Amino acid sequence: MVSRVDVTPAAADMMRRLRGQHGPLMFHQSGGCCDGSSPMCYPAGEFRTGASDVLLESLAIEGVPEPITFWMSAAQFALWKHTHLTVDVVPGRGAGFSLEAPEGVRFLIRSRLLTDRERAELAD
Repeated sequence: MVSRVDVTPAAADMMRRLRGQHGPLMFHQSGGCCDGSSPMCYPAGEFRTGASDVLLESLAIEGVPEPITFWMSAAQFALWKHTHLTVDVVPGRGAGFSLEAPEGVRFLIRSRLLTDRERAELAD
């Protein structure tokens, strides 16, 4: 099964920790400006999504009882639709509104181009 978004083990650990502190979670991939291009982690439903957003993935994280949704603006997705994203976590200052900020770490995206096979499977 092909996915558009994966997570590293370190990111999954942080997601479990944040889930324990804040309840169900969601991500929205920032398009730049104030927060750079960081994936922003919020309590589920705190960031309002709508017709101008695309749900890229519902992440199943072991130890988290519900999927963690990962969203991106439709305009940004139009530019990134050929890209596979991996959520990672590294030491440093997180984005101001993202839940990991007080933890002394920040989520970031590692990306690669989708293969021809992955693009074909996702198109179906």
